[in-house]
Amino acid sequence: MALSVVVLAAGKGTRMRSALPKVLHPVAHKPMVQHVIDSARQLDSSTIHVIYGHGAEALLERLGGQQLNFVEQAEQLGTGHAVQQIIPHVKDDEHVLILYGDVPLTRVETLQELVAAGQQTELALLTVTLPDPSGYGRILRDESGKITGIVEQKDATAEQLKVTEANTGMMLAQGKSLKRWLAQLSNDNAQGEYYLTDIVAMAASEGVAIASTQPKDIHEVEGANNRVQLAALERAYQHRQAEQLMLDGATLLDPARVDVRGTVAIANDVTVDVNVIFEGNVELGEGVVIESHCILRNCHIAAGTRINSHSIVEEADIAENCEVGPYARLRPGSVLRQGAKVGNFVEMKKTHLGKGSKANHLTYLGDAIIGEGVNIGAGTITCNYDGVNKSTTEIDDGAFIGSNSSLVAPVRVGKQATVGAGSTITKSLEDNELGIARGKQRNIAGWQRPKTKG
Repeated sequence: MALSVVVLAAGKGTRMRSALPKVLHPVAHKPMVQHVIDSARQLDSSTIHVIYGHGAEALLERLGGQQLNFVEQAEQLGTGHAVQQIIPHVKDDEHVLILYGDVPLTRVETLQELVAAGQQTELALLTVTLPDPSGYGRILRDESGKITGIVEQKDATAEQLKVTEANTGMMLAQGKSLKRWLAQLSNDNAQGEYYLTDIVAMAASEGVAIASTQPKDIHEVEGANNRVQLAALERAYQHRQAEQLMLDGATLLDPARVDVRGTVAIANDVTVDVNVIFEGNVELGEGVVIESHCILRNCHIAAGTRINSHSIVEEADIAENCEVGPYARLRPGSVLRQGAKVGNFVEMKKTHLGKGSKANHLTYLGDAIIGEGVNIGAGTITCNYDGVNKSTTEIDDGAFIGSNSSLVAPVRVGKQATVGAGSTITKSLEDNELGIARGKQRNIAGWQRPKTKG
């Protein structure tokens, strides 16, 4: 079955009280409309049409570069009017799935079920049964259970208001029939708008067997019209991510205090403490421990490694059985080999730290290549930037860098070489050499400390 998708994204979102178009407000750091588009892509649809209106420039800039057919709705005259804009792009023999750019949590499986239900008919609806359907249009059925129409709450009778099956707005329609129904829409109503829901009664009057499916949970069909609702969607999304992590084998010490703003792939027996944030693509190997208050962004952490509290790991590759932090920062390009250790208040950038090497505290390592079994003393820095260019520091296997040392790049410290504490190294050391570069110490006897003038 040929399938195209329509994403309605033209609304202004006045209640958001924002210059940003409503559908660009984020859930898990990704615009709501992008969540919808990403789900639609997994349906193998031939085309995704995005209907835009308010905030066109921002929307087109944010979604630009993707394979999308943008269609403008110059005037916002209702959902039916919005879908009418794609009539020239709809083929008679395809089915059209209609989604909403401010409803980001619909599972792909739910959409697949809706598409499957509509394969043998001209119209299928995604409905939801709510404990309190106030504000929603109600699904009307006859005595045999067939769908006969949708009535908006303001137009419903007292009996109809008792119906708990509500309209989500999401539907699948055959292209030829959809074009016919859209052509018959009228705006003869109090709002002066063309309602997409009116096509349901048209289909029923033609004797169309209208299919329906329902989502797994109500959060899948909830939208956001204000920031309170947006926050609720964020929490629902994060609850779903946390639940999946636990099902995949992670122990979350408090599932309500872990945020996933991307994708996390885990092996068994991963432990995650509170207030941890995952961003981008993160991979965690077996037995990895992430302590509290850490941010992990686009990184790979291999089995047995421990990330101690308050550490930031960004675009880094960490091998097995390493230890990072607390209060460490690994910036892009950082690589830790097996068993390496980066301790508290250590920052690394574009640096390879070899197997078993360690920088335990108070150190900056930038643009450095460090071999195996190297000890970096406290207070060491690689002076990699001269104000214009970045240069590389090389520290070979088994070297020992004394505390409070400055290595002025480009410079090399050879194998088993030693840098005396407090040195500023500007010339390379050969293997097994000792480098000391300190000012000469003077001890002055009888020196008197300054006194307050009084």
